[in-house]
Amino acid sequence: MKLILLRHGESLWNMENRFTGWTDVDLSKKGVEEAINAGKILLKNNITFSVAFSSVLLRANKTLDLVLKEMNLSVPVYYSYRLNERHYGALQGLNKDETKKKYGEEQVHIWRRSYDVRPPELTYDDPRYPGNDPKYKDLSKEELPLTECLKDTLNRVLPYYNSEIKKHLLNGENVLIVAHGNSIRSIIKYIENISDEDIMSVEIPTGVPYIYEFDNDLNVINKTILSE
Repeated sequence: MKLILLRHGESLWNMENRFTGWTDVDLSKKGVEEAINAGKILLKNNITFSVAFSSVLLRANKTLDLVLKEMNLSVPVYYSYRLNERHYGALQGLNKDETKKKYGEEQVHIWRRSYDVRPPELTYDDPRYPGNDPKYKDLSKEELPLTECLKDTLNRVLPYYNSEIKKHLLNGENVLIVAHGNSIRSIIKYIENISDEDIMSVEIPTGVPYIYEFDNDLNVINKTILSE
């Protein structure tokens, strides 16, 4: 069985070099092209799947829709906030270069690349607080982050992976997950058993399928990055 991990195509805020997190921005023109190309690449390599999972954010949903359309596939799709990008707290919406000037390059590097250091929190009255978004109305206050580090993201993603996604793999199905740099990084850390230190240097490009092939015990027996 195979697990296909796909980071969404370039978003408008990726293009503008802004911290995005849970902010629900659309794909850029390049991002649309990347999503379509991901579908073409999967077809070219004869990689298909019978079920798909996505975060609840538009850039992932749209990427998935474009992949399915390009591959002429109709499969069950499941959406969960647990696959959302890492929440960047009060950094969300800020230009990354301007943030470095404000807080210093070293501090921003720590926020971005340490495993367990969180950026500054939002406040509950901040318009960016996810509790203001109707799509999260059924979540408890404890489930709505004010900020997250990668460790927090992993602790949100992995219970969903283990309870909802893994059973499809154990059933012999190929599974596609369309998500985000840090939610995908969390899954890769888990399935490859990468250390807390080493995972921070793992880069996940937009629109590039990662294919993991498993044995019957879900041990990784092959990994392929399909760049073309």
